[in-house]
Amino acid sequence: MLSIEALDVFYGEARALTNLSLRLAEGEIACVVGPNGAGKTTLVNAVARLLPARAGFIKIAGEDVTNLTPQQLADRGVALIPEGRRLFTTMSVEENLDLGCYRPAARARRAQGLEQVYAMFPILKERRAQIAGTLSGGQQQMVAIARALMARPKLLLIDEPSLGLAPVIITQVFETIKAIHASGVSVLLIEQNAAKALAVSQRAYVLDCGAIVAEGTPAELRGRGEINAAYLGHGG
Repeated sequence: MLSIEALDVFYGEARALTNLSLRLAEGEIACVVGPNGAGKTTLVNAVARLLPARAGFIKIAGEDVTNLTPQQLADRGVALIPEGRRLFTTMSVEENLDLGCYRPAARARRAQGLEQVYAMFPILKERRAQIAGTLSGGQQQMVAIARALMARPKLLLIDEPSLGLAPVIITQVFETIKAIHASGVSVLLIEQNAAKALAVSQRAYVLDCGAIVAEGTPAELRGRGEINAAYLGHGG
């Protein structure tokens, strides 16, 4: 589904990602964990084509998308849930959801999309006319997830979904990610909460200082004492 090879990304002349390679199989959840400043958001923004690659390539379903626009990527079934939700806070819940299906293929199935996301998040149906900026943080994250699902993605990029949320809401968010995955969507999950990310993923990557320092199944990474102690929050 997603293949990244030898990717370099810069901010001006400052290197943010170095020779980064990553694989995500179709129907898989792969997570990228690591400390603040490791380059996790840079990575997901590069995949979403919000940042240019200086070197290397990105392929989705076998197609080289390294130089596509974000709009062209959306047409190929890729959607992003950005860090910090990035809602249009002065617009209603449903107006925000409508922005998720602005591309023609998704727009044609708007009614079905709304039915599906309202079934997943009943509170959003109740509050569909409410201004998004007046919702709680957890409800705003629901809107951000639902907006991405309105695009009918095949590949969902999720950046720090637990950021700023209460523990009980974080648990709900990760249950939702599992449900999305169960529906057949491939997921690249960027997350600082390593325990939550590993619990829902089939494959994991540890990113630090712009480079992948470890990869494997969650069990394999937990079994590596130095990686576990340094990045996953557990000694041993």
